Amino acid sequence: MQVTTREYRVAGLDCANEVAALKRVLDPLTESEDALQFDLIQGKLTVKSIADDEAIKNAVRASGMTAISWAESNTDDQKHLWQRHGHSFLAGLSGAACAIGAIYHGVSDGWRAILEPTSNGFPPYPVITAALYLIAIISGAYFFTPRAWFALRSLRPDMNLLVLVAAAGALALGEWFEAAVVCFLFAVSLRLEQWSVGRARNAITALMDLAPPVAHVRNNDGTFVEMPLDGVGVDDIVRVRPGERMPVDGVVETGCSSVNQAPLTGESIPVEKKPGDDVFAGTINLDGGIEFRCTKPASDSSFARIVRMVEEAQSRRTDAEQWVEKFARVYTPAMMAVGVAIAVGPPMLFEWTIRESVYAALVMLLIACPCALVISTPVTIVAGLAAAARRGVLIKGGAYLEAPARLKCIAFDKTGTLTTGTPKVQSVVPLNGHSDRELLSVAAAIESSSIHPLAQAITSYANERGIDYEPAESHALLQGMGAEGVVKGRTFWL
Repeated sequence: MQVTTREYRVAGLDCANEVAALKRVLDPLTESEDALQFDLIQGKLTVKSIADDEAIKNAVRASGMTAISWAESNTDDQKHLWQRHGHSFLAGLSGAACAIGAIYHGVSDGWRAILEPTSNGFPPYPVITAALYLIAIISGAYFFTPRAWFALRSLRPDMNLLVLVAAAGALALGEWFEAAVVCFLFAVSLRLEQWSVGRARNAITALMDLAPPVAHVRNNDGTFVEMPLDGVGVDDIVRVRPGERMPVDGVVETGCSSVNQAPLTGESIPVEKKPGDDVFAGTINLDGGIEFRCTKPASDSSFARIVRMVEEAQSRRTDAEQWVEKFARVYTPAMMAVGVAIAVGPPMLFEWTIRESVYAALVMLLIACPCALVISTPVTIVAGLAAAARRGVLIKGGAYLEAPARLKCIAFDKTGTLTTGTPKVQSVVPLNGHSDRELLSVAAAIESSSIHPLAQAITSYANERGIDYEPAESHALLQGMGAEGVVKGRTFWL
């Protein structure tokens, strides 16, 4: 049979625990280690396997998660409304039911009764309180119970199983309020993890918006037509007007202009482009129309490659993440064994009751749960990459994010790093008997029609000085030589 590459969106694929669970169920369906690729930011799974689509989906379902084809997930958002908002709804329902149940219990039996264990009779609380606590437990545990069951069946205890065992034990001991609180807090922690990864996804989406969705391509008859980026071929002539972004990479054929390359290179001062110079997708054409020849398809542009690197960054495990993952793999089963020892040992060796020892074991399980350690590391990496991307800093992966911790000294390029990168007028020196106000009024009148950074610096300075001016008539941009315009009937060249 032929090996086929399939892509899926996996609901619940947010951290290293889910990746490990998916590897366990999917490895038997693949022939090599690199046959599985995970993109946590996008919730994307790529599988190279001879297995059919249904077999892969069933394997994912066995791990407590669900998979749908990537193409389907991008074209039918309404179908997955529950997958987008279901977790938030159930976590909120769990918290509300827990709070209302506790309030009703306190009003009915006194506030001290909320924290007192009650094991006599069923239910151990007033019927309304018990029902509300059960709603809180079921809604809070809804999303992590399948994963806990998978961990139990595969004999690989994880944090989901630890929390579920603690909640079940609290129920058995009559501590329904504590069981409800545990399920609610864990559901909230998982939702916060999803939220942080969701913010990273939004940052990637914002990056994609830096490149225009269409390009103006020249036909054989010399006219320009609007065309989607995937329809732009190598050697096609593309026109970009002032203020527009470059849709693809290319080489300038005709025209001259200043191009803001900060979104791609970080260089804060515009770069002058003339025939023969390279231009890059995602950069901004400032003050002159140009035509350039496309040199790469849109999917292989410099901008597209950077976006892919950011998307795939989370799949490159950092040293800290690898260490935490290995630590949790040993630590969690060890804590389960310690919990069993605490539950069984004291009644045999000391004068503890079974209830006291089991309660102590459950408390130890919750305190020892590696949830915070295992979740916080990948979430911190993702949050760091996303925060940097929103501020225009593209980091290729978590390993590079950790690298500054080992630096001894840093050398900065001052422009745009130690400075704002925005030109400002420092002084005005008029010659031949002219005043600075006269000079500024003429200069501002000519530059008021331009979006060049130096033009904006002049007009801003004139405004700060309170200089009155009107936009020049017959304004013309002289590529490489400045601009000219008519001010009060006289022609000036700047």
